[in-house]
Amino acid sequence: MEKTETLHIRIEPEIKKKAEETLRSLGMTTTEAINIYLHQIILNQGLPFEVKLPKPNPKTMQAMKEALVLDKKTKTYDDVTSLMEDLDS
Repeated sequence: MEKTETLHIRIEPEIKKKAEETLRSLGMTTTEAINIYLHQIILNQGLPFEVKLPKPNPKTMQAMKEALVLDKKTKTYDDVTSLMEDLDS
């Protein structure tokens, strides 16, 4: 199949680097991975994975609630200098 289109995208350099390292360990290029992704979009008639906001599991929710209760009893600081001064005293 002849490739006649070019796709230009902008991505954070660190994300690109990490993705390329992962793909290289799988023996594929970024171009090959993007082609697979686009084919999956066609086959699935949409994104090939679920897109939703993450929902913490019940254990994590409980820990978050406990942290909020503790936070009301915990001394807070507006800056690092104040924290360090308090730690030194």
